[in-house]
Amino acid sequence: MVRGKTEIKRIENATSRQVTFSKRRGGLLKKAFELSVLCDAEVSLIIFSQKGKLFEFSSSSTNKTIERYQKNDKNLRHDKILLEQTTEHLKEEVMSMTRNLEVLENSKRRLLGEDLESCSIDELEMVEGQLDQSLRNIRAKKEKVLMEKNAELREKYEALPLPLFIDQQEDESPQARKMEVDTQLFIGFPER
Repeated sequence: MVRGKTEIKRIENATSRQVTFSKRRGGLLKKAFELSVLCDAEVSLIIFSQKGKLFEFSSSSTNKTIERYQKNDKNLRHDKILLEQTTEHLKEEVMSMTRNLEVLENSKRRLLGEDLESCSIDELEMVEGQLDQSLRNIRAKKEKVLMEKNAELREKYEALPLPLFIDQQEDESPQARKMEVDTQLFIGFPER
């Protein structure tokens, strides 16, 4: 015989409801026992009937299982609270960083000469001062780099030996330097 699908809703007939409760309670207790034996799981099942009668199954002590559950539940609640606090802190940090980014973007645009229409005279003077200070800093850095490069080049140049022909000229006497060299160069009309 094929069972039909049972609609899950409260059974109105009290006798039918009591019979169904007894059968399903037995099946549920049997499944809890099987789960604890087959899977070596700690299972506790507590059932109160409509009249307040207690039915229970536990693979170990019910009180021990409940204490374990409460401890685990406290840890979960504590973790959840920490997660919520961390999330809230991160949201505040993101909002703060977003505001800072907007301020920096506005400042950058003004330094590039954009969005100046809404600026007051004081703000324009402040931007001008920032640009002047930036130029001074850039020129100082450029001068420092050039001085360092010049010093490096001077050190390299001083470390090089002087060319050979300069050494020889300094060793020669002034008379030797005035010596004439015959180049056979003739100025005038060519001879026929």
